[in-house]
Amino acid sequence: MSNRHDLVLPNLPPMVKESRLDSVHLARRNPLEFKDFNEYLSVYARSISDVGEYWLGVANELDWTTNWPPKVNLEGDFQHGFRFFPGSEMNVSYNCIDRHALKDPEKRAIVWIGEDGSERVWTYADLLTETTKFAKALSSLGVTKGDVVAIYLPNLLETFAAVHACFRLGAIYNIIFAGFSARALADRVADTGAKVVVTADEAIRKGKLLALKSTLDSVLGELESVEKVVVVRRTGNEAVSMREGRDLYWDDLVSQFEPGFDPVPVEANDPGFIIYTSGTTAKPKGLVHSGVGFLVGTYHNVKMSLDLGPDDVYWCTADTGWLTFPIFELVGGLANGATMVAYEGALDFPEPDRFYKIIEQYAINKVFTAPTLLRMLARYGESWIQGKDLSKLQLVALVGEPLDAKTWHWVQSKIGRGSMEINNTYGQSETGSAWASSVVGVTPAKPGSCGVALPGHSYAVVDDDGKAVSRGTVGYLVMDKPFPAMCRTIWKDHGRYLAQYFSRFGGDHYDTADAALVDQDGHIWVVGRVDGVINVSGHRLSTMEMESALLSLPQVGEAAVVGVEDNTKGQVPVGFVTLAQGVSSVSEHELAEQLVKEIGPIARPKRIHILSAMPRTRSGKIVRRLLREIVVEGDSSGDVTGLEDPEVLDKIKSELQERD
Repeated sequence: MSNRHDLVLPNLPPMVKESRLDSVHLARRNPLEFKDFNEYLSVYARSISDVGEYWLGVANELDWTTNWPPKVNLEGDFQHGFRFFPGSEMNVSYNCIDRHALKDPEKRAIVWIGEDGSERVWTYADLLTETTKFAKALSSLGVTKGDVVAIYLPNLLETFAAVHACFRLGAIYNIIFAGFSARALADRVADTGAKVVVTADEAIRKGKLLALKSTLDSVLGELESVEKVVVVRRTGNEAVSMREGRDLYWDDLVSQFEPGFDPVPVEANDPGFIIYTSGTTAKPKGLVHSGVGFLVGTYHNVKMSLDLGPDDVYWCTADTGWLTFPIFELVGGLANGATMVAYEGALDFPEPDRFYKIIEQYAINKVFTAPTLLRMLARYGESWIQGKDLSKLQLVALVGEPLDAKTWHWVQSKIGRGSMEINNTYGQSETGSAWASSVVGVTPAKPGSCGVALPGHSYAVVDDDGKAVSRGTVGYLVMDKPFPAMCRTIWKDHGRYLAQYFSRFGGDHYDTADAALVDQDGHIWVVGRVDGVINVSGHRLSTMEMESALLSLPQVGEAAVVGVEDNTKGQVPVGFVTLAQGVSSVSEHELAEQLVKEIGPIARPKRIHILSAMPRTRSGKIVRRLLREIVVEGDSSGDVTGLEDPEVLDKIKSELQERD
C-alpha cells in the first residue's frame, strides 16, 4: 500500500448506540425485485457478486440505439479504467425527455418559480421543443460531439434545455455555479476550453440582482476558447452589454429554428459532463462523468431513494451548480418522468415560511434538500408552519451532511405529523449518486444514519492496512467495485485522479476520505472526514458527534466543530453555534458542559463561539474549513466563491474580535 497516512479515527459515537430504527411510512409504488429488508439483503448480495450483470438489468429499462444488449457488461477496473457496456450507444436527452413526451406530451415536466413571484411551466412537449431548437442553435454555432459548452446559469427552465441540448448533440457541458466569482468562473472556462458559454443577463437572490453577464464580460478577454455567448433574458435589463457578433440572446437565437433534432448516439463511456469540486488552496478538480453512465446510475438512484414516478410533484431545492441537482432532478428526476419544481432564489426569503408556502401552493409530495435547510427551519421554529397545508408531503430526502437526531425528530413531528418518510442519504460528487440511502418503502430509516448501500454499490470499511473492520468499528470508507455513475478521471489530469483516490489503499479501492462505520442493523454512518477527526491526547473524537451533542440543546440552532493545534493535547476542539429562534443568549459554559456531559471531559472545548450566522454554501453545507482559518489565522485564505453570502465572513471575524 502506498501513501499510507495512518490517520487517527474516532471511537464509536454514542449517538449510534442510541439511534433506533424508524417504521417504513411510505408504501412503495414502483415495483422492485424485493418487498422487505430480508429480500433487499438477498438482492444486494447478488448485485455485488456480479455488478456488471446487475447494472445490465438496470440499463435495460432505458432505451438504447446501437449494440444492445452489449457483448460485455463490464470490463476493466478502477486502476486500469473501467467501462460498462462498451460499444453500446444511447442518448441521455432522449431517455429523459422524448420517452415521456411521446407517452404524455401535455404532462407538466417543470414548474419554474422565481423568487420574485414569477412562474413558468413547460410540459414534456415544451421541453422537447426548446431542447431540440437549442441543440440546432448550438450546432449552428459550430458545437459538435466532444466540444465543451459552459453553462453559467441559475435554476431556470433554459438550464434544463441547455443541458439536454448538449446531451442531444453529444457535447460535453460544464455547469458553473452562478454564485461564483469572476476568477472562479474564468478558471473553469479556461480549464475546459469551452467553445460557447450560456449565461443570463442577471439572476435574483434574496431580492438582489446578480450581474451574471457582467461578471462573465470581466474575464472574457482572457478566455481565448470562447467563440460565442448565449444570454437568457432573466430580468430583461436593456443596459446589459452585448457585443455584436459574439453575444446572442437565447430567444432571438432559438426563434430561427424549427423544433426537431435527432439525438446523437453516444457510447456508454464517453464523457458527458465536467463538474468542478470547490478548491481550498489547490486547483479545483474537474471531475469527468460519463453521460450515459451518469444517467443509468441516477435513474437507479432516484428510483430507489425516492420511488419517483409520473404521479409525483417533486422538488429538489439544490442549485443547479451542485451535482445534487443533476442527480436528483435534471437527469435522474426527469428520467423517472415526474413533474419537477425548480426554484430560483433563497428558501427563507422574503420570510422563513417560503419553503412551506411553495409545498402548499404546488401540492408537492416529495422533496430533496439539505440537512442545513431543515436545521434552519427548526431554528426559525414551528410557528411558521401554522396555517400551512403540508398534508401532501410524504417524503423528505437529504444529502450533504449528516442529519442530527434532534432535527430529524423535529422534522418528523412538526412537518411530517409523525408519518412522513425521512431519507438521509450519502454520496459525493465523485460517486455521481447518493449510493447510501434507504430503499424507500422497503428499508427502515434510522435518525442520523445514511441508510444502507443501494444494490450495485460494493463498499467496505477498512483499517490502516486495508482490512475490513468489524461492525461498530470506525474505519476508512472505500468503494471496491466500479459502478456506472462513478467519475472516470480528472479533466486533463488522470495522474491526479489516480493519486487522489487510488493511492492510500491501492488501485482497486476508491478512497472516499470519509470515516464511517456499519452498525448492528447494517446502517452506514459517516462520522466525518478522516483528515478532520480530532485527536485529543490520543483520544479519537468525531466532530459529527460533538456537533450532535451541541444541537441536542434546545437553545442551539446550528453547530460546527473544528480541531485546532494545542501544545499539550495535540489538538483541541473549538465550537461554533448559532442560536435557535427566540433565544437571546446561552453561556459558553453551558455549551461546553453539554459536550462534557454527552461525550466526556476529553471533549471539553477550548472555546465555543456564538455567532449570528454560519458560512454556508448555497447547497447548505457549513464550510468548517473557513471557521478554522478565521480562528487560527485571523482571516480566511481559501476559496470562498461558493458561499451563499461571502459577506458573512467579515461579520464572523468582527463577532470573534468583539468577544476576545
